[in-house]
Amino acid sequence: MSYPQSVTERVVKSKKAVNKKKIKSESVIPYLFILPSFLIILAFLFYPIGTVFYFSLQHYDVAAPFYNSFAGFENFVKIFTQDKMFIPSLVNSLKWVVSEVGLQLVFGMILALLLNQTFKLRGVVRAIAFIPWAISGVLASTMWSLMFNEHMGVLNDLLMRLGLVSEPQAFLSSTSTAFGAVIIAELWRGIPFFAITLLASLQSIPSELYEAAKVDGANRWKTFIFVTLPQLKNTIILTTLLRVVWEFNNVDLLFNLTGGGPAHATTTLTMYIADLAVHGSNFGYGSALTVVSFAILLVFAILYLKLSRFEKE
Repeated sequence: MSYPQSVTERVVKSKKAVNKKKIKSESVIPYLFILPSFLIILAFLFYPIGTVFYFSLQHYDVAAPFYNSFAGFENFVKIFTQDKMFIPSLVNSLKWVVSEVGLQLVFGMILALLLNQTFKLRGVVRAIAFIPWAISGVLASTMWSLMFNEHMGVLNDLLMRLGLVSEPQAFLSSTSTAFGAVIIAELWRGIPFFAITLLASLQSIPSELYEAAKVDGANRWKTFIFVTLPQLKNTIILTTLLRVVWEFNNVDLLFNLTGGGPAHATTTLTMYIADLAVHGSNFGYGSALTVVSFAILLVFAILYLKLSRFEKE
C-alpha cells in the first residue's frame, strides 16, 4: 500500500524535526550540568577580578569617602613615579620567591628520592613527611613564632646548649635575621608539595629505563641526570610555576610572623598591598598594585612556559 507523495513528505519532515529537537536537547544537557560550576566561578572568581580592575581606576578610600572619584591611570602613574615602597617590596618579593622555590625544589627532590626507596615503615615515614603540607599557614606561623621566641623558644635553647650563641636571639625582631627566619618557616611548610608531586612522577618512570642505564654502566649520578631528570621535566616546570605564583602571593605566614617588619625587611609586594587595603583602607591604590602584581605574574608565566617549552619534545 503506497501513500500519496505529500503524506510521505510530511512523515519524513516530522521525523527530521523530532530528531533535530532530540539532538538539540541532548546538546544542551551537558551545558546545564556545568552551569552551576560556571556560575560559582563567575561569582567567586571573575566578579572579584573585575572589581579589582574597576577599583584600580578609582580613588576609593573607605576612611575618606568624600575624596572618592574616578582616577583613570593616576594610581598606576603614582606607583611607578612616587611610591617609594613599590621597588623595595618588589625586590623582597623576588628574593622571597627565588629563595623559597629554589630551596623547596632541591629539598623536595631529595625527599622524594628518599621516599621512593623501599624500606620498612615507608608508608608511616611518608605520612610524617607530608604532615607540614596539611597544616594551615596560621597554625604553622604560630608554631614557628613560639620556636623563634627570644625568651622561651626551643631554637634559642638548642643553639645555646650547642654553644653556637652566647645569649638568646630575637630572630623575628632583627633586620639581619628576620628574612632568613621566615624563609626557614615557609621552607618547612613548602617542601612536602614538591615531594608529593615529584614522588608521584618518580613512580611513573618505567623501570626499563633504569635497567638500560645500568646495563650501559651508568652510575647513580648519571642515571639521575640522564634518566630521572628528563622524565621529571614537565612535573618540575608545572610545580615550580604553581609554587612561584603561590609564594609571590603568600601573605599569611609573613603577616603572622613579622607583619612585614622589622623596618620593612620582610615587606613583600603582597604584604604591602595587604597593609594598604586592610590597614590603610585605600582600596583604589591597593587594587592598582594588585593589577600590577597580576601583570607581573602573567608575563612571567607566559615567558616561563614558552622558554621551558612545556609539553614539547
